[in-house]
Amino acid sequence: MKEPPLASLRGFVTLHVTGPQVERFINAVNEQGIVIWDVRPAGDGASLNLLLNDFFVLRPLLKKTGCRMHVTVRNGLPFRLARLWKRKFFAAGLLLFGIGLLLLSSMVWSIKVEGNQFIASEDILDAARQEGIYPFQWIWRMDEPDKLSREMTSRMPGLSWVGVQRTGTSITIQVVEADKPENKPLLSQRHLISRTDAVVTEIYAEQGRPVVARNSRVKKGDILISGTLGDENNMQTVVAKGEVKGLVWHEYNIEVPLKTTGSSYTGDRKDRTYLVIGNWAVQLWGYGKSGFEKSRTLTEHDLLSWRSLQVPLGLMTEKEMEVKYTSGTKTPEAARQEGITRATNDILARYGTDSVIKSQKILHEKKENGKVYMKVLFEVEERIAEELPIVNNRGE
Repeated sequence: MKEPPLASLRGFVTLHVTGPQVERFINAVNEQGIVIWDVRPAGDGASLNLLLNDFFVLRPLLKKTGCRMHVTVRNGLPFRLARLWKRKFFAAGLLLFGIGLLLLSSMVWSIKVEGNQFIASEDILDAARQEGIYPFQWIWRMDEPDKLSREMTSRMPGLSWVGVQRTGTSITIQVVEADKPENKPLLSQRHLISRTDAVVTEIYAEQGRPVVARNSRVKKGDILISGTLGDENNMQTVVAKGEVKGLVWHEYNIEVPLKTTGSSYTGDRKDRTYLVIGNWAVQLWGYGKSGFEKSRTLTEHDLLSWRSLQVPLGLMTEKEMEVKYTSGTKTPEAARQEGITRATNDILARYGTDSVIKSQKILHEKKENGKVYMKVLFEVEERIAEELPIVNNRGE
């Protein structure tokens, strides 16, 4: 017969039955409607399984057939509970530990504020407390993050956006402060001078006296827009303002490999979760090997904490992600173009995105040791003005 449903919860025993009429005993058990299963010969008798409740009605049948029985295995929840009851103090401690862990993981232990520069973190935490976000608060008593974000935004006019994110027992409050009018600094009298050798292509003096004209060749340190007005008898100093552009030449030594290697994630991964207690970690889920040929493992810790106190209890997750490595070979033309693009991006990053590359010339190029080497001269139109304060030395 088949095993009855919920046999493990109801409890069952494995019996070894011996005697002169074992077959008659088994037939009598079936006639009584008692469910038995896994009946098989065993030594000088038979072995069988039956439910715990049916075990106590076998005595008349054994007496009638002259058989004897011996319990070899006890299975199921009732026997486990009985064994656990014998160790009641251990069971009580285990139960209390589980309840304590559940309660500790249901409370807010730490709150962190990110993104604020001018508004004090204490003011934001005070506003969060008024919305029910504070240490030792029950997580299930808190409102939804979207509602908390709206309420905190309306409570603090200096914030244009508030985001509330919960990770385990930690709360992260991310804020974006409202824009304030920029306080323009007081400027002292100055000249605008050339920061490099160049040929002037464009000059606009908003304030001050232009000293050079278009197509003028200037050297580093030459005055472009003077902050002094008038003559020697009637002189006035001002803050020179304006914009000056010029042609500047930059020489780059470029080196680009012809062989490339890279890696990317395939999207397949295997997670393993551990219970961390102090320096010990017990794996809870994710047993078995991933089967990935190549992979990378990222570890995330979610430990209980309160303010600066770190509790050595929590969860650790290992994410093993499959990695695919690729390699390729570039043509010399592609390597040359990549090198020029890198140099162009460097020029724009150094001298401003409004810089314009007028021309480029490869002075020298060679291919050696799997790399392309180039020396390139760039002609760039860029801003060339920088400030030079005017120092007035007056004698007695």
